[in-house]
Amino acid sequence: QVQLVESGGGLVQPGGSLRLSCAASGSIASISAMGWYRQAPGNQRELVAFITTGGSTNYSDAVKGRFTISRDNAKNTVYLQMNSLKPEDTAVYRCYLVARSLTWGEGTQVTVSS
Repeated sequence: QVQLVESGGGLVQPGGSLRLSCAASGSIASISAMGWYRQAPGNQRELVAFITTGGSTNYSDAVKGRFTISRDNAKNTVYLQMNSLKPEDTAVYRCYLVARSLTWGEGTQVTVSS
């Protein structure tokens, strides 16, 4: 069984930065990708970014150029560096891992407000 633990959320002013981390533990094998979704109240869940084991990345148009996803394969950890944050980035950010099955983290709140 795989567990994901997220950290790094919080309150930040517009224009600020945050770095989210997601560490995977447990029976990890054949990871193909890790990434982040987010969901704001009243909105649908939105894919933010993902990264494959080979290092290929993909970003939503809403965050392209501001967010950077990276991965430490040795630590089974994925990071999301979020710069130039906007109020519309406010959401619960959930990490996910694709291996033999799909695993979700519990989520971390990101609030962008002055």
